[in-house]
Amino acid sequence: MRVGVLQENLAKALSVVGRAVSSRSTMPVLGNILLEARDNQLRLAATNLEIGVNCWIGAIVEDEGAITVPARLLVDFVGNLPPERVDMELSVRTQTLNLRCLKIEANLKGIDAAEFPHIPTVSEQNGPGLMDSGDGVAIELESNGLRRMVDQVVFAASSDDSRPTLTGVEVTFHNSRITMAATDGYRLSLRSAPVESALPDDKMVVIVPAKSLAEFARISADADENQPVQVLVTQSRNQILFQIWGRNQEGKGGSFHRVELASQLIDARFPDYHAIIPKTHTTRTVVDTAAFLKAVRLAILFARDNANIVRLRINPANGAANGQLSLTATSAEVGDSVNDIDALVEGNDLEIAFNGKYLIDVLSQIEQPQVLLETTQPTRPGTLRPVGMGEDEFLHVVMPMHPSR
Repeated sequence: MRVGVLQENLAKALSVVGRAVSSRSTMPVLGNILLEARDNQLRLAATNLEIGVNCWIGAIVEDEGAITVPARLLVDFVGNLPPERVDMELSVRTQTLNLRCLKIEANLKGIDAAEFPHIPTVSEQNGPGLMDSGDGVAIELESNGLRRMVDQVVFAASSDDSRPTLTGVEVTFHNSRITMAATDGYRLSLRSAPVESALPDDKMVVIVPAKSLAEFARISADADENQPVQVLVTQSRNQILFQIWGRNQEGKGGSFHRVELASQLIDARFPDYHAIIPKTHTTRTVVDTAAFLKAVRLAILFARDNANIVRLRINPANGAANGQLSLTATSAEVGDSVNDIDALVEGNDLEIAFNGKYLIDVLSQIEQPQVLLETTQPTRPGTLRPVGMGEDEFLHVVMPMHPSR
């Protein structure tokens, strides 16, 4: 293998695939990144057997070939090179990769590419915009909208591996809509949007690991907004693949041609979350999103030593110009904080306590200028959603806390 690439593109590709490298494995090759030079492109790949990422960048290929090299060493070495051409040459006999950039040279001992696990890729036999759906269901989705959907639900998934089902996001394709739901048992984030491409007639439901979707969102931040993301769910539904096209197809300035992310699905039944969604409310509060978020961030400074408990006192106008939302946080060790913000309040006054971190998580993902908070009782869940979006588009349910008085 003899290949030349730009340092910026190589560094970018390494940042894309690097997070899929296995940090703990009995298989040494999983700690490596695969480099494969072919068809004037360099493919980089990494996998931990649950998620696999392929990334293609432009290259000048003189001799085709492949090798795997230690990921951490390669990432750190390339990251410290000047932004010039990097030439790589493989010695097949010793399985050593020689890298040269200006006057800098290094030799990295690798492992034969034949030992690297196969990462499934999206078939391109029908062209870059189409996929062979003979082995599954193929769907095209707008990249920016899909990334925003993912960002607005993944934070609500559980990080507790003892409850593997809740570490995933339920993704439903039905009636020309895609719906995502995530819950950790204390909060629920529900997001739905129309899909322009044709969906299968039958309702299709899969559970995608939240970590895989978060990785997709990170990578797709550099996607070409004019190119849809191709999503392929295999017929057996044990894998989902995403194909993302890079913003700069010339491959200059630290970019990739395309990335394919493959993830195992979670084989389980997602809990029926519809039962916990409140059907009515007695208090309806409309408040400025930025002001609410800032107030919670100030309150959490005092709530950190008290289980992140933030009390919300909701007061209707009662003849005044505006209603009021008052946030209180108390810590026996550091003191207390009270922050009042104007709000439009309909219904009864109420005091309810929430985990301040949960409020920050959801408010940080709302782009609309105002947010709607609907509540019933101090012991019942509250719901938040952006003003201007219906319950069938974006809904966040958060369970209240019951602090001792």
